Amino acid sequence: MPHIPQAVPAAGASTPPDAPAAPLLSVVVPVRNEAPNIAPLVAEIEAALPGVPHEIVYVDDGSSDDTPMALRKAAAAAPLRHLRHRASCGQSAAVVTGVKAARGRWIATLDGDGQNDPADIPKLLARAQAEGGAILVAGHRVTRRDSWVKRRSSRVANRVRARLLGDATPDTGCGLKVFPRALFLELPHFDHMHRFLPALVLRQGGRVVSEPVNHRPRLRGQSNYGTLDRLLVSLFDLVGMVWLQRRWRRPEVEPEG
Repeated sequence: MPHIPQAVPAAGASTPPDAPAAPLLSVVVPVRNEAPNIAPLVAEIEAALPGVPHEIVYVDDGSSDDTPMALRKAAAAAPLRHLRHRASCGQSAAVVTGVKAARGRWIATLDGDGQNDPADIPKLLARAQAEGGAILVAGHRVTRRDSWVKRRSSRVANRVRARLLGDATPDTGCGLKVFPRALFLELPHFDHMHRFLPALVLRQGGRVVSEPVNHRPRLRGQSNYGTLDRLLVSLFDLVGMVWLQRRWRRPEVEPEG
């Protein structure tokens, strides 16, 4: 299992001794070179959660642009904490860092490029609370706002993945998901694990449900992923995930007596 480096707390990221009680929800947002998207997305998250005790946890995965400065400015006006990786370790490592630092019982993950709509978070959270237990509520981008090549490659990848892993999830690539923090911490952590959360949750004995969510075109900045390199990495990781599933048999523990 790859080692995931520790994050370096950014300015303002420490929690004071007289900090308020833990929030119900922590919104974890991994980012790399997304400076123009920080302020608009934080404002949308705040607008979406006016009645929900929450915090926002950004993890800057070694950005080389003005993302650190944008996060410091956003933290002055919102319940935002931010951490930074000294060097880029990948989106999964950033998600792991964010969930470990989060204080909420429930976690909502959100891509930092603005394509996920924060207005969908309350719906996913309500579904998760209603289901209860070890549950993952995965967003399903019914109408994708990406290029034809991305849509087509994702459709093929989803079909192959579903056939091999049996995760019964139409859209594992959607960054918008809600789950209990405790459940995530029990999962194996490895590079690109965020692409396989439904299969990992099922492997752990949990349940997975999908909810339709809004998807938007990218308005600012540039994607950190290419279509071909993402497809090749996904295929390689899929082989590893099949191996991981076959190497674990979940025990059924009987009570004493």
